[in-house]
Amino acid sequence: MVLVSMETVVIASKNPVKIKATEEAFKKMFPGKTFKFVSVASNSGVSHQPIGEETLTGAINRVRQVKQVEPHADYWVGSEGGIVRDGHNLYSCGWSVVMSKDGRIGKSTAGYHLLPKKVSELINKGLELGEANDKVYKMTSSKRKQGSVGILTGGVIDRKEMTFSSIVLALVQFKNPDLY
Repeated sequence: MVLVSMETVVIASKNPVKIKATEEAFKKMFPGKTFKFVSVASNSGVSHQPIGEETLTGAINRVRQVKQVEPHADYWVGSEGGIVRDGHNLYSCGWSVVMSKDGRIGKSTAGYHLLPKKVSELINKGLELGEANDKVYKMTSSKRKQGSVGILTGGVIDRKEMTFSSIVLALVQFKNPDLY
């Protein structure tokens, strides 16, 4: 009988997009390993609509928070979507942070894309990106589904794929520890 060791990954979200992205990223990056995934609601500790560095801070805060709740895991993962200002233009972005039980931290961002004028105007008036998208495109809960990137690309890339990419890139140093 072969004993299979299982590593626990705590996902700092109950959002199905972030959960699926995390599960796929770990399974594809470490195909020979078995994982148990636990999702825990977390608070980013930043603005409702993070802007600039606040987005990375939100992802880090999520990881730290769920590590306190589930301290015996092997990995903790936090992802946060936010906005970057460039003059009058607004861009959507997402950060992912992975921490391992030995204290190593991987960080990555993915999916910078220019937001349409109508969406940007609503964000500048105080709406969160998901709310602005829902209003402009007459949708509900778009941030828990395709996200702005999915809406704008017609589904060619969606929020799960964008989050998946940032988590995969945050895992690079864990996959290649001899290089880091």
